[in-house]
Amino acid sequence: MSTGKVSEQRLVNRISYGMKILKFLDKEVNGLHQAAFFLAFASIGAKVLAVLRDRLLASSFGAGEMLDVYYASFRVPDIIYVFTLFIVSTTALIPIFLGKKDKKGEARVFINSIFTVFFIAIIILLAFSYFLIPFVVDVIAPGFSEENTNTLIDLSRVLLLSPLFLGISNLVSSVIQSYRRFLAYALSGVVYNAGIIVGVVFLYPKMGILGVAWGVVFGALFHFLIQVPSIIQLGYFPVFSFSFLRKEILFDIKRVIKLSFPRTLGLTLNQLVLVVITSLASFLAAGSIAIFNLASNLQAIPLGVIALSYSVAAFPSLAKSFLRKDIKKFVSSVVSSLRHILFWLLPASVLFIVLRAQVVRVVLGAGEFSWADTRLTAAALALFAVSLFAQGLILLLVRAFYASGETKIPLFVNIFSSLIIVIFSFGLVYIFKSFVFVQTFFDRMLRVEDVSGTTILALALAFSLGTIINFLILFLFFEKKFGNILPHIKKSVCQILFVSILIGIVAYLGLIVFDDFFNLDTFWGIFLQGLLSGIIAIACGFILLKILKNKEFEEISESLKKKFFSKPASGPEVEDLL
Repeated sequence: MSTGKVSEQRLVNRISYGMKILKFLDKEVNGLHQAAFFLAFASIGAKVLAVLRDRLLASSFGAGEMLDVYYASFRVPDIIYVFTLFIVSTTALIPIFLGKKDKKGEARVFINSIFTVFFIAIIILLAFSYFLIPFVVDVIAPGFSEENTNTLIDLSRVLLLSPLFLGISNLVSSVIQSYRRFLAYALSGVVYNAGIIVGVVFLYPKMGILGVAWGVVFGALFHFLIQVPSIIQLGYFPVFSFSFLRKEILFDIKRVIKLSFPRTLGLTLNQLVLVVITSLASFLAAGSIAIFNLASNLQAIPLGVIALSYSVAAFPSLAKSFLRKDIKKFVSSVVSSLRHILFWLLPASVLFIVLRAQVVRVVLGAGEFSWADTRLTAAALALFAVSLFAQGLILLLVRAFYASGETKIPLFVNIFSSLIIVIFSFGLVYIFKSFVFVQTFFDRMLRVEDVSGTTILALALAFSLGTIINFLILFLFFEKKFGNILPHIKKSVCQILFVSILIGIVAYLGLIVFDDFFNLDTFWGIFLQGLLSGIIAIACGFILLKILKNKEFEEISESLKKKFFSKPASGPEVEDLL
């Protein structure tokens, strides 16, 4: 065979390989559980990289001033990103896009118009923000030194680019999710964290902490680029268009803003709560902001893998069911998702509480991250874990309300709970500082009585209490609007709670037993102690679930037995969108 023919064959093979990758990225996923499992498994890669990201950050900086500055620098860019959701919120775009999907030309004009309006708005907003940042940093971190404040300004300005890329990615993701092409969306989190890791490993040694910020920007860019093949394949790659000046398109844009306004305002409140927490933490011991964020990131792992996966998988179908006025299927899908979220999150919460020191030490305990940092982060993790179930169910219930077109209830509940968290934050910090016996009680309960800087635990506690109140109120409103669902979940909740307690007891006993087998002064010793204790506890939990003939356990087992992309989906699944 001639050289030319060999080269031609190689080119054909590469094209064929590329087409297979594109086809895989565009694979449609049907059924609630299949879609949720798909998103969960795909997001594990993102969470693994998120763990590696935080480990690199913790080992490089420790829980100290520089990591405090790094996390504080996200406050302004994150608020701007939330503002962009007025235009590119998936909870608003998906229901409207679904109504236009059958008329592809009309749908394409709609997407292009949204893109144009978003791009113009974000560029103007970023330009103003660049010059305003020096005036707002004293609100975000008033306790910082002048040097740290100047670094905070530099980092915040670099990070302003991330809302631009993430906003475009959000728009593209709305279209992709509407077609149930979940893989590219799931992989976006992987490449985002990969970008940050590149910043820590390669840019930080050359550019300092500013290199880490540029890594975040590159991660946001990759977040968008990974979804480009899918959006091109679907025929909706956004381009500039001034069709938004047409009356009917302006009407659609107003609908998007109207639908997204409550959700965006609610998320803005969440960001303002974090600004308050960051501001308070800046007056506490050095490393307090880092401790809060590292613990929050750890508890977000099961939250993202489980609750977010079920919520994202359910939302398009919930919106479709409600558009078809199939309320019975709508409620059934919410109940099914709720039960399965609890099935995973309650045991995860208990394991986080019992194995908190082992988890934190294995994940973060390297380099500059000391044993004192580990214990304090573990204590904060335990307090976050108390509200893990509530955080997960809020993700589902908010999407359920939005799928039904109800936007006011989640907004008002979020406003109230945000105020509660802020009040609790100020109140608990004051109580911890003024009443020594209260702080001593929590320090002893969480085994950090000989560690300094434990006042940060007041902020973690305030966040959890406010989140639980948020969930309880949201759940009561959902029942009032759609009927009493408690009887449909009561048995499952009782079984899962009972099994979770058993898992916690077995894990705790395992820690005691393996304490004599391993050298806990080494990485492998504490890793094996936690791993084996957790595995044995989970195994006991599975056995008990099988004995109890738990419904969720049986449904999950049945789903895993089937082919991942089997059609049609079986069990209590929601309808196919197409």
